[in-house]
Amino acid sequence: MATKPIETKYVDMPEISETFADHVENFFYDGTTLRLEFCVRRFEELKPPNAPTGRRYPVCRLVLTNEAAIGLFQKLQKLVGAMVQKGLVKRDQPPVTPKLNA
Repeated sequence: MATKPIETKYVDMPEISETFADHVENFFYDGTTLRLEFCVRRFEELKPPNAPTGRRYPVCRLVLTNEAAIGLFQKLQKLVGAMVQKGLVKRDQPPVTPKLNA
């Protein structure tokens, strides 16, 4: 018998600071939790004619339960759907399976 989810209400806490990340360095799923590591890129002083260089620094390590990871996945699917509709993202086309003559 499935248990009914416990109803909870969202309470905003505006005092929590935001963390900016422009790169996902690692993610790992161990069957119980999804671990994500977010980084920010910092560029070093440009010294022509050398190519630009920089470093990535971790800014957040986030660990999600299975339930939270599934919730994130579902919300990301909705976001990607909206981005596809706007033409910002293209979905991969399924591979064409050749038909064999019998």
